[in-house]
Amino acid sequence: MNLVDRAKNICITPKTEWPVIAGETTSTSNLMTGYVAPLAIIGPIAGFIGGSIIGHSLPFVGTYRTPILAGIGIAIFTFVMAFVGVFILSLIIDALAPSFGGEKNKQQALKVAVYAYTPAWLAGILSIIPFLGMLAIFAALYSLYLLYLGLPRLMKCPEDKSIGYTAVVVICAIVLSVLISVVGGMFAGAGMMATGAFGGRSSAPSIQFDKDSPVGKLEQFGKNMEEAGKKMEAAQKSGNQEEAMKAAMAGLGTALGGGKAIESVDIEKLKPLIPETLSGLAKKSSRSEKNGVLGVMISKAEAEYSDGAGKSIQLEITDTGGASGLMGLASWASVQGEKEDQYGSEKTQKINGRLVHEKSSKSGGGEYSVVIAERFMVEAKSSNVDLNTLKTAVASIDLAKLEAMKNEGVKN
Repeated sequence: MNLVDRAKNICITPKTEWPVIAGETTSTSNLMTGYVAPLAIIGPIAGFIGGSIIGHSLPFVGTYRTPILAGIGIAIFTFVMAFVGVFILSLIIDALAPSFGGEKNKQQALKVAVYAYTPAWLAGILSIIPFLGMLAIFAALYSLYLLYLGLPRLMKCPEDKSIGYTAVVVICAIVLSVLISVVGGMFAGAGMMATGAFGGRSSAPSIQFDKDSPVGKLEQFGKNMEEAGKKMEAAQKSGNQEEAMKAAMAGLGTALGGGKAIESVDIEKLKPLIPETLSGLAKKSSRSEKNGVLGVMISKAEAEYSDGAGKSIQLEITDTGGASGLMGLASWASVQGEKEDQYGSEKTQKINGRLVHEKSSKSGGGEYSVVIAERFMVEAKSSNVDLNTLKTAVASIDLAKLEAMKNEGVKN
């Protein structure tokens, strides 16, 4: 059964779907690659779009966006922890089975953990609009209900003990989530991915889509991830832990790069794009850097312009490089929206194939950013310069030169 049908059935008709799942023989690699990975990536992508591209609107403050690098770090951690969480939860389910009259079976326990998570992973899309993220709690509660229905059918515990079994598993899951939060900055899940989280083949039927369509791009992304999974599996079987870790990191880079490993351009290529003057304002300071997390590198050049009399503009040019897949998915999803309130107006739309975000404050100032080639972001912002001036400032940058660099550092 393919991913869409399984996700639909487990959410809509779980009482009849759990017995079907119980009778299936599904490998760990197929579960992780064919089901967990596509669903678990929804929340991190939506969170990145909502937090780093659309932003959070705060009264009296305006729109706050998580810096791109920090947003990427959060997305990586959330995605990796989905695998860690589901593995550990399955171990808990398996270990507790005899205490509630059930039978220990690691593979069945893994299936319970994986499929019970389905509503929570699907609800991750709500993070694209930050204030809707609160609704995800209802999906989490439904996941508990699915867990309650699945435990007796897959772990073969008596029906009258399933409530207690579910309650203890949920308590352990809460403790697990707290522990994951504590060790979050360590990104401990990377090693676990190397021990078999990916690999194998998907049993879903092969359907061909236009390669330039959103679904076609996702299909190609899946194929590239499958290849990365094979490399990780081979490295793990070799017994060489160093090679296994390298393969896992390469697989993570492939996931964040939209199916390809991408090295961000050298900062020396971004620095010439920063002009000496911008909209009549002189450059007062500038800096550039290339850094990242888990080997996923981001390059950035920025500068501040001022006329010395109060007007100023901050300009940033960023190559998301190894995380450009997140930018691409935001573009493929055609993220759009607009709003207006007593503080100002804000709009996200596609113009000439480019994702554009603009914000104007009634107290003065604004922000304007554009995504180039689903990889580079150019942003101008100010607390005292109007939106039209910021648009002109961005238009004065050599965007065509950025567009021409779209294939630099791309490794097939």
